[in-house]
Amino acid sequence: MSSEELAKVGEEKLIHVTTRGRKTGQPHIVELWFALNSGKVYLSHEGKNTDWMKNIKRNGQVSFEISGKNFNGAARLLESSTEEAWEAKVALYEKYYGKASKEVIEDWFSLSKLLLIQPYRE
Repeated sequence: MSSEELAKVGEEKLIHVTTRGRKTGQPHIVELWFALNSGKVYLSHEGKNTDWMKNIKRNGQVSFEISGKNFNGAARLLESSTEEAWEAKVALYEKYYGKASKEVIEDWFSLSKLLLIQPYRE
């Protein structure tokens, strides 16, 4: 799928991300909120690293589906204090809640881990 096709589904609410189990090699699918910005897919999760996040740490190649459209990409966790992480926080917060101050956004994501999927260009 192309970046134009990805942009068309950017306003959808949910994404299904498929990782490969780091122990079993079996597909592991999760449903999450997401945001698109500059052709990148941002995800967040509050709390401890989950199995799907540990799978991404081991093997960042993922597939994902939004509104029946399938994509592939390279996923990775973001360092919390980087500009890239700030872009993710703003994109996610504004998509679901609207504009807010930096303090509100930082507080909202204070316990969250952020991830990025860079879609492959096909």
